[in-house]
Amino acid sequence: MNRPGALTIVGLCFAASAGLRLADPDGAIAKEAAHLASEHGAPQTKAAAEDCPDPGGLLAALRERQAQLDAREGALADREKLLEAARAELDEQLARVKAAEASLAETLALADKAAEKDIARLVSVYEAMKPKNAARVLESMEVTFAAGLVARMNKNAAAAIMAAMSPEKAYAISVIVAGRNANVPTE
Repeated sequence: MNRPGALTIVGLCFAASAGLRLADPDGAIAKEAAHLASEHGAPQTKAAAEDCPDPGGLLAALRERQAQLDAREGALADREKLLEAARAELDEQLARVKAAEASLAETLALADKAAEKDIARLVSVYEAMKPKNAARVLESMEVTFAAGLVARMNKNAAAAIMAAMSPEKAYAISVIVAGRNANVPTE
């Protein structure tokens, strides 16, 4: 059996094309094929693009949409730059706040040490005084402050001073000293 040659196949294709054109003079088959191709995401042919009522308007609309997208992208880029600047400023302020906190903590530690040193000195002054004289001064103080001083004294000096106080004042100081750590968790 002989196989048809290439010229024969090309000739048959031309004949089929002529037959289709004669059978469909309005190009309805081509339009339907273009419509199906556009529904399935296939690229449109030149004939389908010619069917579009206003291809220049479509191009103008696409250009306008592209301009809008470019403007939006520019606005987003500007906003991102502003956010980065704000973030950098916030980081800088946070660093300043942390430095200020560290400085304040250092100052408070120094003040606490100085206050502790002053109270220790005051305790040693009252311990060195005669118990009767120290008791008179402590009785004239506010009870919680006097209790704080007595709690820091060595037990012998505290006992002698409290023995020289009025029973009411000695009792009030004892209650405060005893109750200081009552609410401290034991576990």
